[in-house]
Amino acid sequence: MKITYFEDTDTALIVFSNAEPVETQEMSENMYVDIDASGNPVSMTIEHAKVSGALTKLEYEQVSHQIA
Repeated sequence: MKITYFEDTDTALIVFSNAEPVETQEMSENMYVDIDASGNPVSMTIEHAKVSGALTKLEYEQVSHQIA
């Protein structure tokens, strides 16, 4: 996954895979998701990312499966 922030337009682009998108779905007025031929997300664009609060803080946590 790669996140690119374009400060001049306050736009965040989150790329999940290198697959070729075949469709863009509008999730809201400022959020779009590109979908591949299998229906998997390829990327997500968030416009007004900092203004909307979507990109004020970024955290990543990987949780491993634990056997009890």
